[in-house]
Order: sequence, then C-alpha cells, then structure tokens
Amino acid sequence: MGSNGKAENHAAELNDIISTLILPDAHSSYAESSYVIFGVPFDGTSSYRKGSRFSPNRIREAYDNLESFDPRYGTNYGEQGICDLGNLQVSENVEEVINNVEAVTGLIVKDGKIPIILGGEHSITVGAIRSFPEAYMIIVDAHSDFRNEYMGNKYNHACVTRRSLEILGRERIASIGTRSVSQEEFESEAFSEVRFIFADEVRKNGIASVIDEITSRSNGRNIYFSIDMDGIDPAFAPGVGTPEPYGLLHTDVRDLINAFAGRIVGFDIVEITPLYDNGNTVMLAAKLIQDFIGSRSKLSVKK
Repeated sequence: MGSNGKAENHAAELNDIISTLILPDAHSSYAESSYVIFGVPFDGTSSYRKGSRFSPNRIREAYDNLESFDPRYGTNYGEQGICDLGNLQVSENVEEVINNVEAVTGLIVKDGKIPIILGGEHSITVGAIRSFPEAYMIIVDAHSDFRNEYMGNKYNHACVTRRSLEILGRERIASIGTRSVSQEEFESEAFSEVRFIFADEVRKNGIASVIDEITSRSNGRNIYFSIDMDGIDPAFAPGVGTPEPYGLLHTDVRDLINAFAGRIVGFDIVEITPLYDNGNTVMLAAKLIQDFIGSRSKLSVKK
C-alpha cells in the first residue's frame, strides 16, 4: 500500500518492520524516492572487534556534517530522491537477519528503487545479493571471506564471498583490496572462481587497470557493490571490526564507485565499529554514499 492507501508499492509493509532515525538529505517519501536507505544493526557473528551494530546511526550522524551540495558532481543531495526507512529490527539469529534483509531488499527492488544498506557486519550482504541473482558483484574487502564455514556457522561474516558465489556463480564476483587469506581458502578449488584483486596488485598497476579489467569481466551486467570498510587502509578507516594494514586508498574506492555508478543497482557499507573509530571511518562511509548518489546524478545530467 502506498502512503495514500493505494496498492501501488510496498511502503506501508516496509514501515511496519523498520524503525526511525533518518539520514540528512533523505527528504523524499518512499513513493517518490529513487534511493532507499535502511540500516541493519547486527554484529552477531563478528569475531574480533564487535560493535558494528552501532554504525548505521553513527553514519547518519556523521553525514549531518557534510554539505548537501557537492561541486564535484554539481549535485544537491536533498533533491535526489532519497528515502531513509530507519533500521531493520534484528534478532540474534544470523540466518533470520539475512532472510529479513532479503525480504526488505526484494520489496525495494520490486518497487523500482535502489537499496543502500548500512551495516552491521558483512554477513548481511548475503541477504541483499539474493535479490540480484543476475548481477555482477564488486566487493571491497581486506579479507577473502571465502571460508565454507567459520565458528560452526556457514553464514558467518567470514563466509560472505563463498555464499555469494553460490548465488551468482563463477566469474561473477571481483573482490578488491584482498590482503588476508587463510591457507584453507587459498587452496580451495573454488577460490579461482572469484577474481581476488590483491591490494598490492592495485598499488602496482593502479586503480584504472582494475576498472578496465572489471569492465571487461562484467560484460555490461548490473552491479551490486559491497564495501567492507576494512578494505580501505586503516590510515583512512581505522574503526573497523578486523583491521588489516596495507589497504586501498580511500580515493581508489571513490574511483571505483565513479566508474560503475551508472550500473550499480544495490549498494552496502559494512563492518564499521564506532567504538574503535576516531570519527574518520563513519565520515568516509557517509561521503562514499554521497559519491555513489552524486555519480549517478552527474550521469543523468549528461544524458
């Protein structure tokens, strides 16, 4: 049901299962929106520094310190059709949370809108990617997350790339910024079915070469874009659940977003732990959301 009681979209159903604090610049109603934000405050399988459950609201608070106008894109974000549904109500059961993320993402996609998901831990991405079985997936991540199970759970945050491969199939995922892989993962027969682009490779060849390679590999498909903030070097993003040195530049990630924004149909930012942050990580996450929307706005102006 729409906001006027018309059975034109799923606004009422979504409002029943999601609660409040919203992103500044999210001035549009659900019915009028192009981008629909929701938070998933879940960190039930986190294995090192817990606390990513606090990050959806911390990202929103950081965003409040950004200007609504961005000269880089010539964009006023308050005019871009952003709706923020608030945070998903979560349980302690990761499978239940993933199923709920799938349900909410599916409704948003059916209504012709682009979901922007604020994590929470990376396990939630499995629920989102289920709504995009034909897409190509770009992951920014320090870790391969390719374990078949971890701590007795195949939906642990350390298994998200493996579960995504099962949904999308071989040659449909590029994970960029890798620098931590277990021997078990590395020796898995399926490891080569994902293109892991190590951070050292990015430094050696440049982000432009990565963009060219993904452009070729993705064959024009729609793209689901997942940012685990630990993919970015801790100098720029210190407040993450599992930090790893020698990461990507923050501008590398911005360049990836700029390059593929016109094809991105779903977007998430995960694995921020505000308790360990100096404020830089949530601020960068907020800015990357603007970069995504601003990139698409600039493309639409060109058309």
